[in-house]
Formats: sequence, C-alpha cells, structure tokens
Amino acid sequence: MSAAQLILISVLIAAMGMFLWGRWRHDVVAMAALLICIFTGVVPAEDAFGGFAHPAVITVACVLVLGHGLQQSGAMNLVAKRLLPTKAGPTLSILLLLGLAALLSAFMNNVGALALLMPIAIQMAAKLQLPAGKVLMPLAFGSVLGGMTTLIGTPPNLIVSSFRQAEGLHGFSMFDFSPVGFTVAFAGVLFIGLLGWRLVPTRKQTGSAGFDTGTYLSEVRIVEGSKAEKMSLQDAERLLDEADAQIVALVRREVRISAPSPRLVLRAGDILVLEVEPGSLPAAFSSLGLKFEAEVAAASKEAPEKQAGAATPAGGKAETAKAKKELEQEQEDGQETKAKQDEVALQELVVMPNAALVNRSATNIDLRSRYGINLLAISRQGQRSIRRLRTTQIQAGDVLLVQGTPEALGGFASQFGCLPLAERDIRVPQMSHALPASLIMALAVLLAALGILPTAVAFAAGALAFVILGIVPLRSIYTSVDWPVVVLLAAMLPIADAMETTGMADMAAKLLLQQVAQDHAIAGLVLLLVLTMFLSDLMNNAATAAVMCPIGISTAMQLGVSADAFLMAIAVGASCAFLTPIGHQNNTLILGPGGFRFGDYWRMGLMLEIIVVAVSVPMLLWVWPL
Repeated sequence: MSAAQLILISVLIAAMGMFLWGRWRHDVVAMAALLICIFTGVVPAEDAFGGFAHPAVITVACVLVLGHGLQQSGAMNLVAKRLLPTKAGPTLSILLLLGLAALLSAFMNNVGALALLMPIAIQMAAKLQLPAGKVLMPLAFGSVLGGMTTLIGTPPNLIVSSFRQAEGLHGFSMFDFSPVGFTVAFAGVLFIGLLGWRLVPTRKQTGSAGFDTGTYLSEVRIVEGSKAEKMSLQDAERLLDEADAQIVALVRREVRISAPSPRLVLRAGDILVLEVEPGSLPAAFSSLGLKFEAEVAAASKEAPEKQAGAATPAGGKAETAKAKKELEQEQEDGQETKAKQDEVALQELVVMPNAALVNRSATNIDLRSRYGINLLAISRQGQRSIRRLRTTQIQAGDVLLVQGTPEALGGFASQFGCLPLAERDIRVPQMSHALPASLIMALAVLLAALGILPTAVAFAAGALAFVILGIVPLRSIYTSVDWPVVVLLAAMLPIADAMETTGMADMAAKLLLQQVAQDHAIAGLVLLLVLTMFLSDLMNNAATAAVMCPIGISTAMQLGVSADAFLMAIAVGASCAFLTPIGHQNNTLILGPGGFRFGDYWRMGLMLEIIVVAVSVPMLLWVWPL
C-alpha cells in the first residue's frame, strides 16, 4: 500500500466516523477531508475546488430552486388536493399519499416533497384516528423511493451519471433510472401501503384534535396567589398526575434542581419544568393556576413601560393638554395592542435538517425582542436533558411550541427553516404562477430527457425563467438552495477522483471480489448493493455514492463486465437509507413530529431494504446485463 493510499483510506475512515458521530455537519466534515487531502498532496491543489463547477453540483442547486418555485406557486397543492381522497380507509389513503410523494420526488427534491405533504399527512392521520407516525414514516420512505426513478430525483443519481461520463461514455439520461427505479419504488410503496405502515411503532394514539409530537418539556411559573403557591411539591405532583403531566425539575433563583424533594414547599416565582403531552397542557395549567414562563417574563418586561407612561406630567395648560393627548394616544395604542394580542396564536414548528436555527438558542437569536415570539416548549425524542428553554441549543427534528402573531410566526419559520405542523400553512401560494411554473418545469425535463440540452443547462435555464417571471423572488434564490448538500458534493467529488488516481478503488475492489464475492459477478453486484445501503444508513447518501462509484467501476473492470449495472446498484443502494434517522434528511425531519426514537426505523426499514435487494438485483441484471 502506497503512502497516498494509506493517507486516503485514513481520511475516508475518519470522515465516515465523523459522519456517524454527527458532531459536525456533513459539509464541514467533507471540506475538512478535502483540505487534508490537498495538504498531503493526495488531491492536486489546482483541482481542489473543481467540484463546484461539476455539472452534478450545478444541477442539484438548480433543481432545488425549481422545487422551491413549484412549492411557492401552489402547483403541488393543487395536485395533492385533486389526487388525495377525502373519504377512504387507512390503507388506500396511505397508498395514494405514498404514490403522490413518489411522483413529486421524481422531479423535485425529496425533502421538499416531504415538506409539502407533511401537513396533509398529519391531517390525514388525525382524520383516520391514527398516530401521526404511522403516516409520517411511510411518507418519508415513499418520497425517498420516488427519488430514484429519474436522473434529477436525488443527488446520488447525478453523481453516478457523472462517473459514467468520466469513463468516456455518455452520462445516464433523464429516464435511464426509471426501469429499475420505478419497479423498486412500486414494490416498496406497495409493501409500505399494505403492510409496512402497520409495523411502525405506536407512540401515541391521537384523535382529530391533534397529533403526536412526543412529550413537551415546558417551563411554567408559579405566580402569586395561584393554587400552587405554598403547596408541597408532592401535592402539586399529585394534581399534575391527574392531568398526565409530571415535574422533572425545579428552578429557583436561577438554580436548577433536577430531583427536588417531595416535601419542598413551592414559592411564587419558582419555575417548574414539566413533561407533558401537548393535549394535556390546558388541564395541567388549570389544575395549579400556572402560566408559561415566557409569557410571565414578557409581561414583567412591559409592566415598567406602562407604569412610566401612566404618570401625569405636572405643569401648565400646555402640559395638561399634552398629557391628555398622550393619554388618548395611549388608549388608541392600547386598543391596537389588544387587537394584535387577539391575533396571537400558538404554532408547532418542526426544525428541518440544516436549518439556520440548528445549534442556536432562543437567547442567541433574541427570539422575543427581535421577532416578538415566545418559545413555550420543546419536544425532543423524549429526552429530559434540556436545562433551560431559553438557553437550550435547538437540534434538527425538534418540535417547538411557539407563540406570536401569524405574521411573526410565518416570517420566523421561513427565515430559520422550520416547518409548521398545524393545519394552516404559513406559505401563501401564488396560484397565478402555478401553470407557468408547471410548464417551465416540464419543458426543462423534456429538454434534458431528449438530449437537446445538457441536464445542468436545461435546469439552469428553468431556474432563470422562474426568477424572471417572479415565481421565485430574488431574495429566495439562494435561500432555496440547500448549501450544505452543494458543498458536500463539491468537496467529495475530488476525493472520489483521488480514489481512482491513487489506485485505492482498485485495491478495494480486489479485496471485495477475492475475499467475499469469490470473483463471481452477480455476487459482487449484490455485495456492492448491500454495502452501499449499509453505508447510506450511517452517512450522507451523496457522500456514499461518491465513495462507492470508483469501487464499483473498478470491480466491473476487474470482472471484465459492463459497469452500468454496478453504477445503477450504487444509485439504488445510496437512495435506500431506511434503518436510521440519520441516513437521510427525510428520516430526520419526521423524528420529532412522529415522536420516534433512534431504534424505531428498522422495524419497517429492514423489511423494506430486503425487498429493495430482492427486486432490484433481477431488474438490474435484466435491464443492464453484465
């Protein structure tokens, strides 16, 4: 093994470990790996950032802009309303929802497809008297399956196509992925719709009034004169138990007590940290006369200002007239404030992967003072490690209970990358843009599919048309792009090239063939598919495709067979991450709203991955013969 190979394999193992650990974002890890390869001479400095000009990276960015435009135009909302049933049983409803998700994911980013259908899925679960997770996990998996059916459906397909082109052949066309991808997606959707959704763990049976987001950790203040004042903690817990709530900590004078004594007497000003279901919040509050800590803090901040404004100035007639005018103005302002307070709403928001809010707290962003929003509670996979709400670092998949005006909540969710879980959608679709947006997208797909224009050029032209026609506002061009994914792809592509130039891909292929597959082509194909699926469950799917493509090509060359089947197997395997919440962004996105835990995914995901292997291998051998 040469020094370059040793360095490269060390960097890749370290990067995979960092991907799995999750301490740093995928794009940061990928960029660090690239820079190490440059500093050690494994990747030439002049090729360091060539990945940013790669057609696959450009196409991903443009497809994200187009997908955002389709969402904003309301075109997809019209499709959803027309195709989804209003009266049907759970099996038919879930099947149709999955079919729609797979269809949308074929032509737009699958995270965007999930975000679009997520509120509809939650409403459907409530209507069918099902836990939200029973619909959300099938929806997430269905949108992932749909992405493998076209070239633009998911980044791994674009990466696989680019590696084929690098071998001196034409890249895969728009629908080259469809025969295998559609068959696998159809089998997967059928399994999930008929049986799979029944395997999803039941975390909470919800009714039509709500859905399961897991339990909240909420801070409440004991106010003067309330029932809880001077009550022992034991008595308070007894009353809260009737409301399905429990005390997990107490804060007194900024000191947090994780396990307070049952004999402790509660005082006015104490803050209780409650673990409570969303639907039990009113009962818990009324049982002890409690108030949200955020509301009390906001009121106490406004009180001195009102007292100052109420003082009457002393002086002559001019000052009296001025005071009277100020009093009248204050009354008008008070009426306006009351009107605004009447519009204050509670909203549940799920934090999307790579949102600007991740690893920041309410204090960091001045949530109350800058945005006029109160953070009332956080739901996070049943964890109790949250110390104080205002200083807790928010993570992807968290569900936030926030309070504010609809306008403030809508602006905040849009700016920081949160998805509303209530029936009201904060996005206001421009229905006049629905038809032109759909036509432009169809034209871009047609130009790419017929080979009239290169894929990257066709979708770049479509994105430009969206901007010129105002379908995507200028301010949204760059915010609609998932930049961590773009940076990840651009950083991993030079590393993947280095696997070929250093001979490491050949070495890995020989190891797989001689030690495991015994130089059998079909066994090598199955092994490559399973290994790719395994890696995709642990690290980003685009990174998995970039790492596995050189190995797949080398394996095919050593066997003396066509590389197409092996590249297609990598595309399928990289897209099928169903065992963990970290394998795909869609899996992370449903973690909080579904009330899921890390180990909940494999129950349906393992069966689904077995079906993917069983269906895809015969199709690969038939459509792409060795």
